[in-house]
Amino acid sequence: MNSTPGSPAAAGPTGRSRREHALSVAHRLALPVLTAYLWVTMTLFGAIVLETFMVYPNVFADPPASLELGMEFLAVSGPSDFFPPLGFAAWVLGAASLALCRRMPTVRWWVLLSLAVLVAEGVVSMLYFWPRNDIMFVEGAAVHSAERLRQVADEFVTWHARSRMVFNTVAAVAAFTAFVQAYRHRLLALGVTGEHRPRTSAGRA
Repeated sequence: MNSTPGSPAAAGPTGRSRREHALSVAHRLALPVLTAYLWVTMTLFGAIVLETFMVYPNVFADPPASLELGMEFLAVSGPSDFFPPLGFAAWVLGAASLALCRRMPTVRWWVLLSLAVLVAEGVVSMLYFWPRNDIMFVEGAAVHSAERLRQVADEFVTWHARSRMVFNTVAAVAAFTAFVQAYRHRLLALGVTGEHRPRTSAGRA
């Protein structure tokens, strides 16, 4: 018996082909999106390292005088102009990478780890470091005593090294590991199943 366009027999293969096409598109997009996520994560990591070992030793050398000097130097553009948009881009690309790599467990869990610690770093920054930035660089000596500013500066430097440096290091390492695993997955797919043929269930990771 021939199948008509509206019959279940005709709809079944169409639905299957659409799912296979969606999976194929996701598989092709996974590595480029993950590469973009890795690039943003490494940029964040490099910026944090630069701040920690080059900028902060000058800004926090002798508070409150060094804080005032730092405000003068960063008057045109500063960390608050750079880190929030780049951090948000990392969150978006990380979530997209996680969605696209959901069928690759060896990749998915590394992306999840990287994204989780980046989100944790962002939350810690908003709750702990941003209020202290306001105290040191917005309110400053006009509102707070020199002793209070020195105390806040010491807290900032200490917990920056213990939290944001650690978070960004873990995020960068996990993102790089995810990229390597995804690249190996792509090579395996090309070598075993061919570039344009859909993968079988046995070949999926």
